[in-house]
Amino acid sequence: MKTCRFRHFLACVALAFAIPAVSLAETVYKFGVVPQFEPRKLSAVWSPILTELEKRTGFRFLMVGSPRIPEFEAEFQAGRYDFAYMNPFHAVVAHSTQKYEPIVRDGAELLFGILVASKEGTVHEVRDLNGKTVAFPAPNAFGASLMTRAELDRQKVKFQPLWAQTHTSAYLNVALGKADAAGGIMATLKQQPQAVQDKLQIIFETRRAEPHPVMAHPSVPTADIEAVRKAFLDMAATPEGAAMLAQVPMRQAVAASFDDYKAIRQMGLEKYYVKGGD
Repeated sequence: MKTCRFRHFLACVALAFAIPAVSLAETVYKFGVVPQFEPRKLSAVWSPILTELEKRTGFRFLMVGSPRIPEFEAEFQAGRYDFAYMNPFHAVVAHSTQKYEPIVRDGAELLFGILVASKEGTVHEVRDLNGKTVAFPAPNAFGASLMTRAELDRQKVKFQPLWAQTHTSAYLNVALGKADAAGGIMATLKQQPQAVQDKLQIIFETRRAEPHPVMAHPSVPTADIEAVRKAFLDMAATPEGAAMLAQVPMRQAVAASFDDYKAIRQMGLEKYYVKGGD
């Protein structure tokens, strides 16, 4: 009897140690997301996607949010994300500083910046912004800030920037009369409440570029990177997955490489990039 009880005790001890061993063996990756939207909206868009990726890969993904774009930039430039969704110029910087590589992007349409103004105001074209206040999400938001500021400079428009921290806040500043215009992109403008959209008009569109990619850090094993790439593409091939990715927006997920973003180096946007800028 004592022998049986002792064996039972050993079995229980073995089981107790086996449970945390499974947990320790779990592969966990940090997934950063550029803060285009306010935190609740960002979580609502990305949490279902990461849950689906977990089901398809067997990995665990921890979404790492940043309250503002500068904090997001500091994190990826330090290599703290295993995977990250970022704007095209961020992709160039991330590749240069940490050798991040694009794995998927939207293949449905190109990205461009827009300038919006109040329908009830006096601003109807870019030159009307001379001496006015223009709201931007942050200095380094690609379409919404880098490309729009480059265009304002090209047209020799002198303006006062207002750093609103998010796309939503930039649009609200115009809707509430606190700014004469705002830089943004079509995807985030369409995400705003209809009451806000109804107050705004697009006065300019910039040139086009490949849209935001999901990037992978080189510390992630190649097999795992390919598993995540495949999971995104397979997810996009289902109605449910496509609907989730459309909220990003990534309406047609396609495989990506850094070749897709080399042209951005020729745009001269480094002049407008602010390292750690608020």
